[in-house]
Amino acid sequence: MKLIIAYIQPHKLEDVKAALLKAEVAKMSVTNSLGCGAQKGYHESYRGVEFDVNLLKKVRLEIAVNEDFMEKAIDAIVNVARTNTIGDGKIFVLDLKECIRIRTGEKGHDAIG
Repeated sequence: MKLIIAYIQPHKLEDVKAALLKAEVAKMSVTNSLGCGAQKGYHESYRGVEFDVNLLKKVRLEIAVNEDFMEKAIDAIVNVARTNTIGDGKIFVLDLKECIRIRTGEKGHDAIG
């Protein structure tokens, strides 16, 4: 079992969700987040006050998958979220030690579904 954590551009969320559904990966958690990386932010002026905006809006996806869906999920995210510009995002893949479905008590691969 793996936990895929992906940070993507907010405007790519609907496209990524559609690509994941096509890859038969429909279960995910989505969170709005702020972050900075190589993009480093930008300089802005508002009502005469200048300031740096270095925490940019991103969307964080968390997807728990069984091993046989890992590559399909990653490929779906990369193929749709890529714009070939700085700030496209990152994907982290972690080993998932255990998963428990609260409703039924199922564990492991059966709990992920």
